[in-house]
Amino acid sequence: MKKCFSILKAVLLSAFVISSYSASAQTHAGDAKMNAFVSNLMSKMTLDEKIGQLNLVTAGGQSKTGSVVNEGVEGKIKSGAIGGIFGIYGTKYIGTAQDLAVKNSRLHIPLIFGLDVIHGHRTIFPIPLGMSASWDMGLIEKSARIAAEEATAEGINWVFSPMVDIARDARWGRISEGSGEDPWLGSQVAKAMVHGYQGSNMKNADAVMACVKHFALYGGAEAGREYNTVDMSLIKMYQDYLPPYKAAVDAGAGSFMSSFNTVNGVPATANQWLLTDLLRKQWGFKGFVVSDYTAVNELSSHGLGDLQQVSALALKAGLDMDMVGEGFLTTLKKSLKEGKVTQAEIDLACRRVLEAKYKLGLFDNPNKSINADREKRDELTDDNRKFARQIAEHSFVLLKNQGQTLPLKKSGTIALVGPLADNHLEMLGTWVIAGDPNKSVSVKEGIRNVAGDNVKVLYARGSNITDDSLLSSRSYFFGQKQPMDGRAPQVMIDEAVETAKKADVIVAVVGESANMSGESSSRSDINIPESQRDLLKALAKTGKPLVIVLFNGRPLTLTWEDKHASAILDAWAPGTEAGNAIADVLFGNYNPAGKITATFPRSVGQIPIYYNHKNTGRPFDGNGPAKFKSDYIDISNDPLYPFGYGLSYTTFNYSGVKLNKTSLKGNETLTASVTVTNTGKYAGEEVVQLYISDPVASISRSVKELKNYQKISLQPGEKKEVVFNITTNDLKFYDNQLKYDWEAGKFIVQIGTNSSDIHVASVQWDK
Repeated sequence: MKKCFSILKAVLLSAFVISSYSASAQTHAGDAKMNAFVSNLMSKMTLDEKIGQLNLVTAGGQSKTGSVVNEGVEGKIKSGAIGGIFGIYGTKYIGTAQDLAVKNSRLHIPLIFGLDVIHGHRTIFPIPLGMSASWDMGLIEKSARIAAEEATAEGINWVFSPMVDIARDARWGRISEGSGEDPWLGSQVAKAMVHGYQGSNMKNADAVMACVKHFALYGGAEAGREYNTVDMSLIKMYQDYLPPYKAAVDAGAGSFMSSFNTVNGVPATANQWLLTDLLRKQWGFKGFVVSDYTAVNELSSHGLGDLQQVSALALKAGLDMDMVGEGFLTTLKKSLKEGKVTQAEIDLACRRVLEAKYKLGLFDNPNKSINADREKRDELTDDNRKFARQIAEHSFVLLKNQGQTLPLKKSGTIALVGPLADNHLEMLGTWVIAGDPNKSVSVKEGIRNVAGDNVKVLYARGSNITDDSLLSSRSYFFGQKQPMDGRAPQVMIDEAVETAKKADVIVAVVGESANMSGESSSRSDINIPESQRDLLKALAKTGKPLVIVLFNGRPLTLTWEDKHASAILDAWAPGTEAGNAIADVLFGNYNPAGKITATFPRSVGQIPIYYNHKNTGRPFDGNGPAKFKSDYIDISNDPLYPFGYGLSYTTFNYSGVKLNKTSLKGNETLTASVTVTNTGKYAGEEVVQLYISDPVASISRSVKELKNYQKISLQPGEKKEVVFNITTNDLKFYDNQLKYDWEAGKFIVQIGTNSSDIHVASVQWDK
């Protein structure tokens, strides 16, 4: 036991450096001009003003009349007791607040303005889980670039995005806000988002500072319940959960947000190993760290002490800015007097916040993004809407298409049913602050826009999103409420069935409301709500082809739908151009090519379920007796839809895997290739995925790991050789002492259309 403890202690302290390092030691390697400016400014600041820079507040929502901020906030801005504000937007409101700081505070230090810009600002794009299904980093980066352009047009210079938390539990509502279960793909998305937000230079008027969240491991919440405990091994942490955060650091992210959960038993917001030793010293992060909403105060609920104690712990751990709780503002001065924190620790946090403002160019021009002309010109433009339509189309995943039901003909009669079919609010998805649902395109409108005059559309609502009053009431917040149809459920179903009988095909638009996923929206039952499933069952009995257009912020359990529907198109929550994009795909104007980035279980009982799991000593391979093997006695181990899965209106044939060598040594490069042929009738895109397995190693490895992909486009009958160059970097992993390296031996190269449907070849690679 002593030996095991010593190893663990050595691992945790491997990067530890004495925490009382000076501000100058950290900043010498940075911008000398910035260092001199900030040092000069800090020499003039009082202790209260320094602590004030660590205070982030919300003005309590967008004010419609009078001052943009309430009286208490206004007075604190003037006295220098606030470093930043979040939750307001618009040049009028932000201009007023910035003037208070620059013209009325003693040292004229500008404020930083943050906002939850998650998947677009005014022009809303698909939820992040949907965007990740495009496997198109160019589109994802452009979505962040447009979001930055629109946000800065309203004075925002800091966005609480990207969320890069790995999530393997679909019950967790915030899986919608990330990129799924894979650390390699999540890292690519993290880099793309940071580059898109921050642009080539954060001083540019159209650039915002990214805030990477939630550091760290937030997606590993036990039971999939929001804000719950996270507890995992160090190997899982380093191998599977930390890589996207590290990728964001390497991409130059300007800020991080701490998470609510514990890491190695210590809450992240007061975790010195996490915020200082790992983030800053191992990874070299040079930005600042802000808490999540009242996370400092909530350290008391974790059992770490009263507000003064936990505020001191958070500061000493490396937290620089306190969101909303004002524990820093109200206790740090007392803690300094009592010797519980040092002046150097306060100065270091203050310096980091001021450096962020310098990097954004706010000292040169506090109003750089406050431009009423841009606010009118650069938001929800025709070009932005055109792009929103494009990225939505690329995010859709075709889950089933029996008998080539899709694409639909632009003729005949369609029965359009479902509570999400003629709906504007739910098109935008979760965590939309500034998006206007009245400017979104409903599915009904989109079909009429795209189908043409030869298609007759008959509409019936069919059901409410849910008839469960508790689920309905708890699915909405911020004053939003989905109108309920007061008719009896059976009356609505009967109307939909009669409508369906008059049509050639049924298009049922069903699934989750926007706020059934997202923050504080964990679900223990991830079926389509019962009211809508009753509708689907009645529609299926008509015998008409049934096309399900699915709205969802998470993987759902769709075993009944997969069995009874003719086709299923997963549209996630597509954003402003939802209806047009869905219609484009339904009628074949665009051939869907999305691939899911989070595994869809057959049953909630399989959760957590993910493709890159470890093997067991008693694996069940589907052959022979199942007793005393690792399996369920009531369902298959396999998911309903595996990671990387997605169909097309065409078909693709893969050749076997070709290797340029079957034996390598040292730093040689392995070339692996397949030939992909479009064997169908439609032009289409295919995401060709590369996985690698390491069957013999010093620790138990994942059964396979995604290492690369290529997205290709092929005309009918066209073939293309897809080549991957594999190096020893693709073979590396963390061992049980967290050494990151590769080991000689046999490796299995796997290439295919998803994580289950693959072609394999083996190679021996020696040191």
